[in-house]
Amino acid sequence: MPRKPWDLAFTAEPEEVAALRRITRLHLRLWGLHDVTDVAQLCVSELVSNVITHVGPGTPATLAVSMNGAYLRIEVHDPDPRALPTLVDAASDSEAGRGVALVDALAHRWGVQLHADRKVTWCELTTGLTAQNGHVGTPGVSRAEALLDLYLAAKPPREAGFSRLSAAVAEEAVVGVISDFLHWVRAHGCDADEVLDRAQMRFEFGTDAA
Repeated sequence: MPRKPWDLAFTAEPEEVAALRRITRLHLRLWGLHDVTDVAQLCVSELVSNVITHVGPGTPATLAVSMNGAYLRIEVHDPDPRALPTLVDAASDSEAGRGVALVDALAHRWGVQLHADRKVTWCELTTGLTAQNGHVGTPGVSRAEALLDLYLAAKPPREAGFSRLSAAVAEEAVVGVISDFLHWVRAHGCDADEVLDRAQMRFEFGTDAA
């Protein structure tokens, strides 16, 4: 699964935070990184809020999201290299630096890069990936891949030969697997709609069959 870096220029205003969170969520879902989405949104909120608080509302800034190996990297660029994020002790009564403390607790690592005309505050999150363009290796995904391999091996050579050319072709193979299983369910006197509903519920709640 290719995960191409992306960035988005924005104006550092409180009302922009929710939109940046939504955009981040949409991209991470397209990347298949569902498990890290909530943490990534929190980090985006805190990094952007840090610019609003310490550089000032209305500051032109940029959100950049990319992969660094198996880690998700989130960057916020702003034009003030002097206003540095401050990490405070959790026991401190100071409100300043609380957002950075949250990023420090959630992220695998974080830091600041200083340039002549700007700074980049960044953090990296653990994704569970084994490779930058791989997928999260849950038991359910592993079983599905094993089933797909068996399914494609049983297809006529002409159909099986192009099985791994693209995500679209792989998706079509998944549709074929589901369709064939529904035929099997119906042939054995079961309610296909009920089976689909149960599978959808299990998928949405993130449960994994033993």
